[in-house]
Amino acid sequence: MKQTYNELSLTPSSEYSLFMDCLMSLSDEAIEEKDGTMILRSEGDLETIRFGMETFAQQLSLALDRSITLESTLSVCENEDWIAQYRNSVQPLYVENLYIHPSWVQDDPNKINVVIDPALAFGSGHHETTYGCLLLLQRYVQPNMTLLDVGCGSGILAIAASKLGAKVDLCDTDEQATLSASENFQRNHATFQTIWTGSVQKREREYDIVVANIIADVLIMLASDLQSAVNENGLLILSGILDKYIDKVEHKFTTMHLVEKYQKDEWFTLVLQRK
Repeated sequence: MKQTYNELSLTPSSEYSLFMDCLMSLSDEAIEEKDGTMILRSEGDLETIRFGMETFAQQLSLALDRSITLESTLSVCENEDWIAQYRNSVQPLYVENLYIHPSWVQDDPNKINVVIDPALAFGSGHHETTYGCLLLLQRYVQPNMTLLDVGCGSGILAIAASKLGAKVDLCDTDEQATLSASENFQRNHATFQTIWTGSVQKREREYDIVVANIIADVLIMLASDLQSAVNENGLLILSGILDKYIDKVEHKFTTMHLVEKYQKDEWFTLVLQRK
């Protein structure tokens, strides 16, 4: 990694989309968009691209017969060890007897450790909805219970349930998530029975516990499938519910008995029992 990189900032007075198209044709580097400004970063020289964009502004003004200006700034910036900064920013998390931490942090020998490296596939435990699920799983999971994690993301909930003694299945509509969850199970020396890419409709059995940490609209859309996936007298744990949607979600699941309602900040987690 070089000690410096070049940063080109471009702010057109109008016709932003045309300038973006032009910039994308001139460079294959990632472009950041911020408040009407395009930011291009590269370890290579960006002076030629700056000249090309300024020439484009002049030609566009002539073509549209009106003044179009482009404010451009080219800077040399210090490279930093972003990986080290990122690692230092990720904090481990205690949720009662669970200790959620990234792979570069040591286990706590007095807790149940769940190792999750934050990544694109969603879920390191810090979000209020994941926290609520982790807390409630510890209250309701008993050894040898069967559990399905719907919308598993990183697999954090299913891994925790497995370490609490449950026999777990997982699913997610995003293949990246199911791949990530499988890898995280290996990293945690935990086991699952089945994992599939797809939703709850593809299940082949009913479960003692079904957990779904998904946004409220999707919970409502899947209400019938989620309820039918639960054994008689089994539990359904729902999370991802903002306070302004809680009444709407509860109304959709009125055929089930409300066992517990947990709130952390503006987010709710529900525990429902199939009658």
